[in-house]
Amino acid sequence: MNITPAKEKYSKIVVEEMRKKFGYKGPMAVPRIGKVVVNVGIGKFAKEGEKVEEVASSVAAITGQKPVRTKAKKAISGFKVRENMEIGVKVTMRGARMWQFIDRLINATLPRTRDFQGISEKAVDSKGNLNIGIREHIIFPEISPEKVRNIFGLQVTISTNANSHEEGLELFKLLGFPMKSDKE
Repeated sequence: MNITPAKEKYSKIVVEEMRKKFGYKGPMAVPRIGKVVVNVGIGKFAKEGEKVEEVASSVAAITGQKPVRTKAKKAISGFKVRENMEIGVKVTMRGARMWQFIDRLINATLPRTRDFQGISEKAVDSKGNLNIGIREHIIFPEISPEKVRNIFGLQVTISTNANSHEEGLELFKLLGFPMKSDKE
């Protein structure tokens, strides 16, 4: 089992810094990342089967895991959605694969984003979870832009067991996420 730089940084640096700043009694009290969820809505592609397959294969290439197809729970006529219609694909990552994805996200993907100024502090919710919206999936190094026919956006949710916005924000800053201050 190889340990990724993000996991190593968490266990050696982040735990100690968080204990100093927030006064946790032991290392197990420090907030940690539980899972990463990558979600793509395929609303505009829902009627076209080959485009849905392309979205699913792209998400599989990005995450290294086969995505689960999500279905509508109820019909919404305004969006032309019927009950049990496929409306998205998602992947939930935990463990080593999660840490590898976080490592690639921080070091390879976010720097490739066009006009990237940093992740807003408002992206961390009151429970300490981070939600990032990515407009174009082609910023991931696993995707070859020449072979892509349809560009789609996706949402990355990083769930923690932090108790507050401040704890979650500090955790992500110490892990190396490029956070920008909203106070300016």
